[in-house]
Amino acid sequence: MVSATTQATDGATPAEWRVLLVDDEPTQRLITARLLKRAGFTVDTAQNGREALERIKSGPYQLLVTDWEMPEMDGVALCREVRSAKLDGYVYTILVTSRDAIEHLVAGLQAGADDYLTKPVLEPELLARLNTGKRIVTLERSLRAVVEENRRLSVTDPLTGAFNRRYLMEQLPIEIERSARYDHRLSVLMCDVDHFKKVNDTYGHQAGDEVLKSVVAAIRSKVRNSDWVARYGGEEFVIVLPETSFNNSLKVAETLRVALTEQVVDFDGHKLSVSASFGAAGWNQFVPADAAVDALVARCDECVYESKAGGRNRVTAKGMD
Repeated sequence: MVSATTQATDGATPAEWRVLLVDDEPTQRLITARLLKRAGFTVDTAQNGREALERIKSGPYQLLVTDWEMPEMDGVALCREVRSAKLDGYVYTILVTSRDAIEHLVAGLQAGADDYLTKPVLEPELLARLNTGKRIVTLERSLRAVVEENRRLSVTDPLTGAFNRRYLMEQLPIEIERSARYDHRLSVLMCDVDHFKKVNDTYGHQAGDEVLKSVVAAIRSKVRNSDWVARYGGEEFVIVLPETSFNNSLKVAETLRVALTEQVVDFDGHKLSVSASFGAAGWNQFVPADAAVDALVARCDECVYESKAGGRNRVTAKGMD
């Protein structure tokens, strides 16, 4: 695949970059792998497209160098499969072949290759093309990170770090649908911080902010990683408990209620104690296919209202039909 010449380096530090080299010719595969390793790349090899595809699906490769003509699955077919696969990150692909007609170049690029080299490939040219691939992959990762961060911010309450109401109304229907489809349990809690207006009026809104942050922190410390918390309103929070029966959700609610009463918020020399009124709703058996988000949240809201009316700092629960 490569004709050896004086090695070119560009001063980059690509030690963390993984290249998958695909070639059915053992000697050429060994020569190319050695020169890529000398250039600082981590190199794995495969002898045909089918083997390469399995490696790509199971390992984090950023760069792929593949020959065109190979048994079982050729390079063009491999490019198509890589582009259609759901991978964690982009794989920059260089297709290497002795075919130099324009129609072959077009066919390779249309199949999903990012670059195209004709044999014999000189070492400096291959390394230069791989460094171009590094720049493209780095840019793609940076853009993806920005998009993910923007997405995270769009569904996160900036004060408490809990999810926001938008996320709740997007994800709770998905949780319900999943539970109904696979006959899993699902329960939801709602809590409303007691006498929150009094905290704001007495100590100021900054004190109220600290109370809300402490409430979320206390809740998160007592639930599982699979559970999640969303800010539903000003001082109202919803806790979603996948794989949790209605009866077990009552135990969780009581644990959270006690945890909040035991927590003291230190603000500007004042020791602030808080409590919350809880409502719990869920299905002890299967979740029906037509279960509605609005009905579940409304049932929780009813329970919170009853807890408030009954003296606050308590749990009220109503199962769903």
